[in-house]
Amino acid sequence: MSDTMQAPASEIEAMLLQHRVEQFLYREAALLDARQFGDWLKLFTQDVSYWMPIRRIKTVEDLDQQFTAKSDIALFDDDHSILKKRVDKMTSGFNWSEEPPSRTRYLITNVRVVAQQGGTLEVHSNFHLHRSRQEDDEDNFIGHREDLLRPDGDSFMIAQRHIFLEQTVIQAANMGILF
Repeated sequence: MSDTMQAPASEIEAMLLQHRVEQFLYREAALLDARQFGDWLKLFTQDVSYWMPIRRIKTVEDLDQQFTAKSDIALFDDDHSILKKRVDKMTSGFNWSEEPPSRTRYLITNVRVVAQQGGTLEVHSNFHLHRSRQEDDEDNFIGHREDLLRPDGDSFMIAQRHIFLEQTVIQAANMGILF
C-alpha cells in the first residue's frame, strides 16, 4: 500500500485478530510436539467440551448424518477432568500406548475466525497430525477442528473443541494422543 492508502480500521483489526488466533493455535501445536502436556492443558477452560464424533460413510442424501451426534457414541467426549487424567497418564511413565513416546508433528492450516460473539470466537481450522513410534509405526490423522476461544488477557483459552477426522476407519494401534 502507498503512504496515502490505508486499510480501514476494522480490516486492520480483523487481520490482527486473525494473526493472534493463528499464533495461539501454532503455540498450542508446538506444546504438543514438545510433549509439554501440562502447559497444553492450561490452555483449556474448566468447563471445556472436547469431543470427537465417529465418522460414518453415508450417501449424498444422508451426508448430514456422517458424524455421530453429540448425544451418541464418540471417540472422545471429554471434560476438563478427563483431559487432566489423560495428561496425567501420558506423563506418568506407565502408559503402555505411549512407551516409548510418540514423535508428533501437528500442522495447523486454513485458520478461519467464522464468528464472534462478545469476546468469544468461533474458529475453524484444518490439521494434519503425523505420529511415529518405534522404528516403523506411523499414523496420520487429517481433519478439521471447530473451536470456541474465550479471551484470556492477551491470549485465549479453549472453551470447546470439536474434532472431525477424515478417516472412517482408524488403523492406528491406539488413540493415546491429543488433538
